[in-house]
Amino acid sequence: MKKKKLFRKLVSTALCLTLAMGLFTGCSKADSNSTKKINYQDKKVLRVGMECAYAPFNWTQETDTLANGDKAVPIYGTNLYCYGYDVMMAKKIADKLGWDLEIHKVEWDSIGLSMDAGDYDCIIGGMSWSEEREAAYDFTSEYYFRDVCLTVKKGSQFENCTKLSDFAGKNISVTTQLGTAYIDLISQIPDAKQAAFYETTSEAFMAVSNGVADAALIDVPTSESALLTNSDLEILKIDDMESGSSVNVCIAVRTGDKELQDLIQGALDDLNWNEENRAQMDDMMSLAVSLQPAAK
Repeated sequence: MKKKKLFRKLVSTALCLTLAMGLFTGCSKADSNSTKKINYQDKKVLRVGMECAYAPFNWTQETDTLANGDKAVPIYGTNLYCYGYDVMMAKKIADKLGWDLEIHKVEWDSIGLSMDAGDYDCIIGGMSWSEEREAAYDFTSEYYFRDVCLTVKKGSQFENCTKLSDFAGKNISVTTQLGTAYIDLISQIPDAKQAAFYETTSEAFMAVSNGVADAALIDVPTSESALLTNSDLEILKIDDMESGSSVNVCIAVRTGDKELQDLIQGALDDLNWNEENRAQMDDMMSLAVSLQPAAK
């Protein structure tokens, strides 16, 4: 009898271990991000994750006051507020759907994990599409088309460069933000060296300002925002630098959440928010740049 009981116990333990291992292995894109079905039409809340620290796409401020009379949006669970291009876009989508808007502030390096955990339902935070991200999340079409530039220190040997060939033989060290498509664009600069990358764009610009790196490769609006508080920096718009489609920003949802993906995409389509109307995107970005606290 004791042998039978011991055998049953061993089998039971083995089965438990097998089930536990199944939770961590063998997950495909379709089931790794599986969540309970959400009835968005009943819920009627657009829950959005963003850094709230990536001006002019999104930033944090202490009051809801904006220079043009509009109101910033409360950050969920805090007494702070958020605004910027991403918030303006989220408001347009929520209004089109007839929903409330809920903004969640999250660190960039965990923005996808927090969405998978159910803290919010989509990311509208300057996130670009990539094949790697497509393997983990589903995306809408673009809601902003970005151009990139190099930001250098005023008076440096690089400030008169206007084309990629001007950097040949100069061994420029280039930084950017971790986990972004900008990293792959550095290779097109002749003889460029990768400097350390940073969690935030502000740290990357600070590295240039402090002489830790020669240049920061980041999108134009973010670089223009950096110059508002860093007067020792200068933007180089290199004529033949290719941005590529990988830097254009899209809205991410959990894999398989086709209902929300279709609802958001439908709102973008109804707003005529597409490449043919990039002028309205640029106008809204210009407004975001002018409204950020650093512009006051």
